[in-house]
Amino acid sequence: MNFEPLKYIYLPSENAAAYTLLLLHGTGGNERDLIPLAENFGKEYNILSLRGNVSEHGMPRFFKRLGMGVFDEQDLDFRTDEMVAFIKSIADKEGFDITKLIALGYSNGANIAGATLIKYPDFLAGVILYRPMQPFREIKSVGTDNNVPVFFSSGRLDPTVNPNDTQTYLNNLKGLGFAVDYHDIPTGHNLTADDIKLTAQWLVTSFK
Repeated sequence: MNFEPLKYIYLPSENAAAYTLLLLHGTGGNERDLIPLAENFGKEYNILSLRGNVSEHGMPRFFKRLGMGVFDEQDLDFRTDEMVAFIKSIADKEGFDITKLIALGYSNGANIAGATLIKYPDFLAGVILYRPMQPFREIKSVGTDNNVPVFFSSGRLDPTVNPNDTQTYLNNLKGLGFAVDYHDIPTGHNLTADDIKLTAQWLVTSFK
């Protein structure tokens, strides 16, 4: 496979044993977008923030889509492999523990984080999914026996995500063995202070 490197920013913490927050932006974002959000969770995490390799009318994305809410699953499959291979390739260079990655994805970024959960169920130590959609119509995964913790927040008024599809996705993740902490936030597709507060509590509880 002909994988391309991803543009990224790596910010190490002072703790050699730190977990690394893997930041995955939404459509039109870049590797700088989510760093201010991650700073809400303290200085004890390394930060690895990626920029997606796909451009949609000049807007960076992590994978192609065929229309609003309709994913190009072949490209998603490829780009998920590409991202995981890239992260593995820079772990030694940057000095982070590959077994202590916590993905934090928003919208498009949450969807490639979810695809990583499905394709590589034990690659990530934990995942934060903000406003996600189920990445693949058909879920083919061996799942996990490690109770990998997943924070999942949807927007109750989000026009881009069908609540019934969200429930199906939740049920599928739980069925695969993920420990899902679900929150239905009274907002749209945007992130709120509630997302940040609940995530901070989840991080402390899940990664003491």
